[in-house]
Amino acid sequence: MHEIAINNVSYAYGSHEVLRDVTFTAEAGEFICLLGPSGCGKSTLLRLLAGLDLPTSGGITLDSTPITGPGLDRGVVFQDYSLFPWMTTGQNIVLALEQAFPGKKKSEYREIAQGYLEMVGLGSAVDKLPGQLSGGMRQRVAIARAFSINAPVLLMDEPFGALDAITRARLQDLLLTLWQQNAGERKTVFFVTHDVEEAILLASRVVVLGLNPGAIRGVFTVELPRPRVRQELYLKEPFLVLRDRLVTLLHENILSELEAGETVASVGEGI
Repeated sequence: MHEIAINNVSYAYGSHEVLRDVTFTAEAGEFICLLGPSGCGKSTLLRLLAGLDLPTSGGITLDSTPITGPGLDRGVVFQDYSLFPWMTTGQNIVLALEQAFPGKKKSEYREIAQGYLEMVGLGSAVDKLPGQLSGGMRQRVAIARAFSINAPVLLMDEPFGALDAITRARLQDLLLTLWQQNAGERKTVFFVTHDVEEAILLASRVVVLGLNPGAIRGVFTVELPRPRVRQELYLKEPFLVLRDRLVTLLHENILSELEAGETVASVGEGI
């Protein structure tokens, strides 16, 4: 099934409340984009989904089972690639495969790693170190590793944020291709982004988080057919309407926070 339910989740660092009463359910095979300004708790929510942190209150379940720690049922792709620099690209993937599927022969692990590298266009880089690759190539290795363990859930924290526009577009298209290629068993994806157009291109639904503390300000279904062609998408009225709604909501959130800050400053000046 791969359904994820987030139930009244709040999270705080000490006295600082990062998330408050977040409730949301992602159906199996959905592609969910978490959109919002810096500091709204998007990455924190992803860490909670990964089991790297636990909610201060509330809970998260995967197919009705509480998430209480990391697990091989969730693959994670970070913005900084998280590859071991002393291992080749193939060895980085083999290490993940050994944890996910213990008991196979080394030759089998290498063959699987080779196949996933070829899937992302890096079959010839199996023996190269991460330092020998560009940023975009290293991110492709990270994506190949995440898909190789065949986790039903994929968590991605701004994986393309540090890349140039052309490489970013290519990896967006690659990710969609990999996600769409097995319609019967699509992964449930949570994808963190600041980019409105990226969210609309990728998502089944877009969840917008506001600031201080992070809370859901809106959930928007992307009513655009798949497969989505970037050049055609940007000319469609539903795309333009949704983009304007999302941009307006983000600006309203930021302006309300700025005004609240000005009010606090004004009160402080009079004390």
